[in-house]
Amino acid sequence: MSLLVSVPSCSWASALGPVEGADVVVWDGAGPLPGPAPDLVVPPYVATPDLSHLPAGTRAVQLLTIGYDGVPEQLPAGVRLCNATGVHETSTAELAVGLAIAALRGIGDDARAMAAGEWNPSRRTSLADRRVLVVGWGGVGRATAARLAPFECSVTAVGTRARVQDGVPVHAVEELPDLLPQHDVVVLACPLTERTRGLVDRGFLAALPDGALVVNVARGPVVDTAALLAELRAGRLRAALDVTDPEPLPADHPLWTAPGVLVTPHVGGNSTAFRPRMLTLLRDQIARLAAGRELRNVVR
Repeated sequence: MSLLVSVPSCSWASALGPVEGADVVVWDGAGPLPGPAPDLVVPPYVATPDLSHLPAGTRAVQLLTIGYDGVPEQLPAGVRLCNATGVHETSTAELAVGLAIAALRGIGDDARAMAAGEWNPSRRTSLADRRVLVVGWGGVGRATAARLAPFECSVTAVGTRARVQDGVPVHAVEELPDLLPQHDVVVLACPLTERTRGLVDRGFLAALPDGALVVNVARGPVVDTAALLAELRAGRLRAALDVTDPEPLPADHPLWTAPGVLVTPHVGGNSTAFRPRMLTLLRDQIARLAAGRELRNVVR
């Protein structure tokens, strides 16, 4: 008997192509699911719809994102939830390093000067020799650290608990007050949980040395926006943000015009690297369901 799989658009269905042992339908999250209960539901990217009314018989939900904050609470009992671990790490880590370089080297300022036809040479900060603190030692954090290595900077890892992982000493979050004054760049790559919500608050930012850079490729609410704005306006810190709170960032929000900030519109994982890796994961998940094997990336 064929499995029934729902994907969020015709383009996803076309890209997935024929899958042995599975019938594919399209559900964009608006209105009820078509036909009988799918075995596997793939909701739209980022804007996850209300999943509390999934029909009885739905076996699993496969997200297109690594983050899954707010989703487990919606799901009916017995529905497994899988995230997209292994899909976004490459692209997000690439952007984290790109944002750090762009912010340190003043590329945003140069782009604005270019539009105005201004030639403003000045001495910039190199990523080389910077002390970088990576907060969140999951897939994105480790991938970011691997990409930072060739730039001749030092990297310190912070995770939920102290440990040695693959030969790397990982510090606990509780050690941040001692670690922050010793680092020039902080890369936030942690999931949004009740523990990390507002982690980067006034005290966190105050502990950083003058001129430090905060790079956020995690989730917007990890950072207290008001506290960050105060530091930016004072000219003490810089920031490069792929995620913000609120999000999308309103056109009149002060972050757009704050000094020393570079903002990208939550595009860390949404690059050409995304879909090929996601399709590989989807095909594997369908094969696992068909064979009665355990799914990958089960988070609930």
